[in-house]
Amino acid sequence: MLTDEEKLGGIREQEGHWVAVSDLMAGLMMVFLLISIVFMINVELQQKKITDVAILYDHLRTQLYQDLLTEFEPDLAVWGAEIQEDLTFRFNKAEVLFANGESDLNPEFQLILSDFFPRYLGIITADKYRDDILEVRIEGHTSSGWYGAVSDDDAYIYNMALSQARTRSTLAYLLSLPAVNDEKPWLKTYLTANGLSSAKVVMGDTGIEDGERSRRVEFKVRTDAEGKIATILEDVLP
Repeated sequence: MLTDEEKLGGIREQEGHWVAVSDLMAGLMMVFLLISIVFMINVELQQKKITDVAILYDHLRTQLYQDLLTEFEPDLAVWGAEIQEDLTFRFNKAEVLFANGESDLNPEFQLILSDFFPRYLGIITADKYRDDILEVRIEGHTSSGWYGAVSDDDAYIYNMALSQARTRSTLAYLLSLPAVNDEKPWLKTYLTANGLSSAKVVMGDTGIEDGERSRRVEFKVRTDAEGKIATILEDVLP
């Protein structure tokens, strides 16, 4: 049997063991607390960066929209065009753009593009914009109909081929313009042709598709704000 002194020593040893464990746990809690504080500070800083980027690119988009509007407002009605605040430049007069079912540019549309595009390019490649542009998209859009199609799927496929051919024709014509020769390397990096068939038709006030307005060509500028925000998120998220 253990003596009273031995029992007391055992109790003291257990107490010392639990004190050491509690000290260790307290230390670990402090470490985790510090890590949490650092992480929260980092998240707040990254959120501020995201906010700053969003504000910067909203300002850039607003300024670019104003510059485009100032340059082209006198021409919009003549061309049957419009500029939207999301930086979409839309040509709406289907009869001016292409013959029905054809992908060759009408002579009138060629004249419009030869006037429009060098001026447009001069604005978007200005020093204050060119480094923040991710893509300049030429988009071809059609209505959902196709004469003689046996199904909606067939009409969609036929219109897809047509819209793609039209944007390629537009791109080829733009690259042939002597006025853009100095910027051809930049254009071949950032200018793309995208046929979208009837994926984004224009709806009228009655909720019915507006076939005439659906058949259009659009130029869209995409900034790299999304890419910058994604990079920030990669830094903060595990």
